[in-house]
Amino acid sequence: MVLIIIGANGVRDLNTMKQELIDLRAKNEVLQQKNIEMHRRIKRLKEDPEFIENIARQELKMIGKDEIVFKFKKNEKRE
Repeated sequence: MVLIIIGANGVRDLNTMKQELIDLRAKNEVLQQKNIEMHRRIKRLKEDPEFIENIARQELKMIGKDEIVFKFKKNEKRE
């Protein structure tokens, strides 16, 4: 144990590994939060029709059954 701490890079390596552990724990926490959010989204996609409709409107640009879409032409530049 003493040799490891006193060795050429013992303390420096130990500090480096401690920092790596801290970084990995932080990354793990972020991934866990993303995983929880994905599970919630999957559950809502399976069970919540309003959420599905909202996603269809936003991501797929879909419209409702009785809705009308108006498309307007952009004004051309006038000389």
